[in-house]
Amino acid sequence: MKIIDRYIIKKFFGTLGFMLLLLSIIVVVIDVQQKSPRIESNGFTVNFFLLNYYPYWMVYLLLTFMSILVFVSIIIFTSRMANNTEIVAIISSGASFHRFARPYFIASIFLGLVTLGFNHYILPWANAKKNKLEAYTYSAMNRDKFLGNVQIATKLSKDEYIFINNYSRKEKDGTGFTYQKFNKDNKLIHQVVANNIKWDEKKKKFALNGYLERKEAPKDKEKIYNGDVKWVDYGHTPEELFPDGLLGQTRTTPELLSLIEQELSKGNKDINPYFVELHQRTSMPASIIILSILALSLSSEKRRGGIGLNLAIGIALAFIFVFSFEALKVVAENDTLPPLLAMWLPNIVFTPLAVILYLRRANQ
Repeated sequence: MKIIDRYIIKKFFGTLGFMLLLLSIIVVVIDVQQKSPRIESNGFTVNFFLLNYYPYWMVYLLLTFMSILVFVSIIIFTSRMANNTEIVAIISSGASFHRFARPYFIASIFLGLVTLGFNHYILPWANAKKNKLEAYTYSAMNRDKFLGNVQIATKLSKDEYIFINNYSRKEKDGTGFTYQKFNKDNKLIHQVVANNIKWDEKKKKFALNGYLERKEAPKDKEKIYNGDVKWVDYGHTPEELFPDGLLGQTRTTPELLSLIEQELSKGNKDINPYFVELHQRTSMPASIIILSILALSLSSEKRRGGIGLNLAIGIALAFIFVFSFEALKVVAENDTLPPLLAMWLPNIVFTPLAVILYLRRANQ
């Protein structure tokens, strides 16, 4: 590796490291200040959250916005190099712009691959830790969506259903339980009704209390059973049977693919959030490379406005990218666009722009 490569890569990761550190400190301080009343009102201390929530929350935040941080970092240090006529000196020495850009490609591809691995395997682990406490940072209304009581209607398979009138995700129990199974002719052949249902963590089974069970018998007859407690194993944990909107975030990619296959086998069509989560894990690392090329093309030319103008242009483009990505995520979850297209659309739009600006800059 040449001296110029080491010099640029050092600046690349040095500026990015400073941005990561600065953002982490500022964001955590602001977020703690804003959320500390909610944290304390739920019986926790801020120190407990600083140790058990914010480290994992920062992993999520930094990986989610890594492409934007890389984009702004390149804008900053490359604009400074352009203003100091370092780029002019490098190219005047006989190196082409393509040769000058090589360390940018090396660093961005390396960072993209590392982020790709983190997104598929490390981020879900961090999300699982984060999500255990995140509901306690929400307002009372939003907290009840994850910890409050809800009405359950879900499929176990294409012909099996579970209904619960009032289920607590926090306590993993509920009242007014009904299980139904139908045959190919859509005739009810098995039903279990219970006063309440509760998950037993040790036995990994559900306890149905005060149950009444009806089963189809030969010659259009039926068998009836009742009792105080019936232990049942539906093959899944409560989180998998009665998922909230955050379940997909906590599964590694192989686990997420299994979850999608499981939901499809049950006939559940409301799985777009899982596909969104799956595709964004790859599209976001790819955007690191695309935005790196775009940032290099914008900031390697000396301008009258200097670093301030380049930074303003960069922040504006970063805002457009983030806004479009978040908007498309909502659109995909609502089944307006296919999740694959929605999660790759910002990259599809920004790639030609990055290539055009790069070739224009290289031919100057």
